[in-house]
Amino acid sequence: MQTGSSFNALGQLITYARSFRTRIGLATLCSFVNKILDVMPELLIGVAIDVVIRQEDSFLAGFGISDPFNQLLVLGGVTLLVWAGESLFEYLYLVLWRNLAQDLQHHLRLDAYNHVQHLDLQYYDQSSTGNLVSILNDDVNQLERFFNGGANSLIQILTAVLIVGAIFFVLSPRIAVIAFSPIPIIILGAFFFQRRAQPLYANVRERVGHLSARLEANLAGIQTIKSFTTEKFESDNLNQDSLEYVLANRRAIRVSSAFIPIIRMAVLAGFLATFLLGGWMALNGSLQVGSYGALVYLTQRLLWPLTGLAEVVDLFERAMASSNRILGLINIETPIRDQEDAITIGDSQHHVHGQVQFKNVNFAYRPDLPVLQNLSLDVAAGTTVAFVGPTGSGKSTLVKLLLRFYHPDSGSIHFDGQDIKGIKLDSLRRHIGLVAQDSYLFPGTIADNIAYGVATADPTKLEHAARTAGALEFIERMPEGMDTPVGERGQLLSGGQRQRLAIARALYKDAPILILDEATSAVDNETEAAIQRSLQAISKDRTTLIVAHRLSTIVHAHCIYVMDQGNIIDAGTHNDLIQRAGLYRSLWQVQTGLTNSTSPE
Repeated sequence: MQTGSSFNALGQLITYARSFRTRIGLATLCSFVNKILDVMPELLIGVAIDVVIRQEDSFLAGFGISDPFNQLLVLGGVTLLVWAGESLFEYLYLVLWRNLAQDLQHHLRLDAYNHVQHLDLQYYDQSSTGNLVSILNDDVNQLERFFNGGANSLIQILTAVLIVGAIFFVLSPRIAVIAFSPIPIIILGAFFFQRRAQPLYANVRERVGHLSARLEANLAGIQTIKSFTTEKFESDNLNQDSLEYVLANRRAIRVSSAFIPIIRMAVLAGFLATFLLGGWMALNGSLQVGSYGALVYLTQRLLWPLTGLAEVVDLFERAMASSNRILGLINIETPIRDQEDAITIGDSQHHVHGQVQFKNVNFAYRPDLPVLQNLSLDVAAGTTVAFVGPTGSGKSTLVKLLLRFYHPDSGSIHFDGQDIKGIKLDSLRRHIGLVAQDSYLFPGTIADNIAYGVATADPTKLEHAARTAGALEFIERMPEGMDTPVGERGQLLSGGQRQRLAIARALYKDAPILILDEATSAVDNETEAAIQRSLQAISKDRTTLIVAHRLSTIVHAHCIYVMDQGNIIDAGTHNDLIQRAGLYRSLWQVQTGLTNSTSPE
């Protein structure tokens, strides 16, 4: 993920948040008004000193209030209103900024997640799941922290400089120039530290991603870790990644922490200048004592908040580093998307039959490693075909291309005569049911997983899908039946039970094309026999594509394609293929131990 400058990231974030501009404007206004009211008590103290010293000749006397005590009563009332207003606007800006932070982080996380869901599989092949989780969770939360407090602090610092600076120039331009002299040093220091800190915080975010990836991988592989007794080995690896994150943070903290002492000295210089020069001017009568008192107090209001600039810069840099990663993820383009003229199939104009054609398809995951080479085949609607061959021959790649997880490098794939590139992605995939070798079950109940993606499941349809998949028998033995929880990734079920539920899930979808991609290669003999018995019912009235390792499950297929090195080297029925000397017969003999050319019935 490339990291641009922090201000470029801020510009992109402002562009992204354009729908929040009204709320940002209101929150900014409340912060601005709150800061104005916050500096007014210092002015009122100066006016009060002026009343006590000058009495009938005071500043307030010019408004027709001659009695000094009445002047003080007026000042008391104004002070009450100012404090009440300050409290009100503090409440308002806190509510507005915090709610804005919550809503913005929600939209960012949702937009990033939705975009990630639509990225092609090639992106996932090259990315770490843990790093993606870090972006969607930790980086989004980092932005939330900035909008919770950092944005308001930045606005109030700028407001203090502008308002207090204006008051200074009205009361005494000479003192104003001297009091403001440290500000350029502070601003230059902020930019200097910003440039130094920006790449350091970008590195911090990368370290978080690596750490999350390590945790994700280790928790997913805990069974392997335990079986190999590598707990200490993995703990040492995690320790190293965690230490790298700590060291990256330390380097950033070292730079950001140096900012505060420099600002404190600049504040002291400005305060002493106001204190000494203003006192001298008050003594010689060129400055009213009340004005002098107000300026001394306002110097604190002008310069002291700048000490918080270091913390704001720190929050800002962390937030912009996170923003770069989030928006960088959202801005990744995927080559697999709907064309402008893409059609929806399955409606009255485009009825689905289930015919599939591959025409001169070439594909490679890497340019130097071709997987499919000029492959062509035609699968008639309603037939069952199988693909067999050694590992790496391209069998599963056919499935991924049909589902448009990848695009062919050349050639085309057609669904009922229509190039699949011209079919809307969701429409195409909605008409294909997939059962993979390692099917994923989601946390929830058995019913939730069979009727996956359906808000309200049809009990009759649930039962039919489970029975056809050979899963109903074990489901009925469960204490809670269809309402039995499956656990994370389906860990509360056996591998065979998980696979049968995956088949039931595909059947509940009731798509015109069903794909079984090595669906029996990792299950026990009982499950394989159950699936084999159900295959005829499973494939009824639909086009079925079976990628098979165990040949016993495909003996009744209408056509079996034998693949090797990305090419179809033979095709025919099971009986046809074992009559011919070739790869298929060799595979059959290895798996069954039979040396003749007969198949078991």
